[in-house]
Amino acid sequence: MNELAQHIKRTLVKYPKHFIAGLGAVLLGTGVTAFGVAPLEAEIANLPVQQIVETVPHAALQPLALAAPIAASASASATPAELQAPVPFVLFRTDFTRRDDTVQSLLQRLGVNDSAAHQFVRSHPDAAVLMRGPAGKLVRAETDDDQRLLRLSVRWLPSNDSDRYQRLLIERSGSGFVARVDQVEAQRSVRVASGTIRSTLFAATEAADLPDRVASQLADIFSGQIDFRRDLQRGDSFRVVYEAIESEGELLRYGRLLSAEFVNKGRAHQVLWFEAEGQPGAYFTFAGESTRRAFLASPLEFSRISSGFGLRFHPVTGLRRPHLGVDFPAPIGTPVRSVGDGVVKFAGSQRGFGNVVFIQHRNNIVTVYAHLHRIDVRQGQSVAQSQYIGQVGCTGVCTGPHVHFEYRLNGIHRDPMLLVAEGGGSAPLTAALRPAFEQAAADMKQKLAAAATLVQASAQ
Repeated sequence: MNELAQHIKRTLVKYPKHFIAGLGAVLLGTGVTAFGVAPLEAEIANLPVQQIVETVPHAALQPLALAAPIAASASASATPAELQAPVPFVLFRTDFTRRDDTVQSLLQRLGVNDSAAHQFVRSHPDAAVLMRGPAGKLVRAETDDDQRLLRLSVRWLPSNDSDRYQRLLIERSGSGFVARVDQVEAQRSVRVASGTIRSTLFAATEAADLPDRVASQLADIFSGQIDFRRDLQRGDSFRVVYEAIESEGELLRYGRLLSAEFVNKGRAHQVLWFEAEGQPGAYFTFAGESTRRAFLASPLEFSRISSGFGLRFHPVTGLRRPHLGVDFPAPIGTPVRSVGDGVVKFAGSQRGFGNVVFIQHRNNIVTVYAHLHRIDVRQGQSVAQSQYIGQVGCTGVCTGPHVHFEYRLNGIHRDPMLLVAEGGGSAPLTAALRPAFEQAAADMKQKLAAAATLVQASAQ
């Protein structure tokens, strides 16, 4: 055995490449397992090692061609340390401010864990605008991997009809922050949607991804022709064209309903919004007739009824007694609006009503809004239809947050749902406005037709 090993050793030293090639061919060709060569491992380990040093040609040391584009893309003035530095980590988060937000809760929701940023937002006079005014401001935060604030951008529209939005910009500068507020032009885009009634209007608008703000306008516009509690039938349908107000590609809010068609019991009801220079806008039928009513159907933008007009068992006393209004339940803080133009007759606290507002309208009509959480108008103030006058609450004799709404004609309580749909009317179209109206109507008909294709596409 020793003689065989010595022979193999001499052969390996003399013909190393031939031996390795032959061994590989045997292993690959016959599938010889490891135990067949194991006795040779110890002998091979004892073989002498020879080191060979050769000179490498200078051309072989040149950078690969692949490195050229990378070098070209780097700044000519960058140092080697800068080229090797890691790319900064920046995390973006976007959200909207809420009614119950504080600086701490908002920044925490945006992933900001930065005491210096918290202090700056609370104390700087420009940054303080973040928490002032109504909720719904669009906030975008940029943070590093340590959750330190790098940049905070806040955008909002100062009013519903504004074409310019305000922007608060807070940026890190050295060891502190700087802030500024400016005004920027908003962009308005047009969107379309359509849906079919399966159960309720709210369920259908939700299934069609129609924003609540637009759905409430749809209900308001057609509430004079359609009783959405009693008249809806399975298979009724709607098509809408509405505005989206955007800033730098991000949605600020949804705007006005521009045109709509509602098919109820086989009958189509159509409207479009039209305004001309020097004349306030209003909704008209495609024939040019005004659809404006003296009163809206509800003091809430989108609502349901928990208790109607008439006899009922009182939820607090348990006694059967007349209910002289209609109750609309909603979360505390939900805006309450005036259903018509008028003057505030009373605004304050009154026995079982709690916080209540009385509004005097023409023709000896008074509307009442009770159990408010907050009152936003004062006695003697003129209010317009749809103007916010307070917030839903549960003050006075109340078992849950809602607004109790009454309609009084000559001091006598009447069922609001039967009377608020009375016609009012804006000024009819003049002959001079007819060409512009016809052009607007033709444009909206095309957009409503485009909305109808959404239903066909979803059905296929």
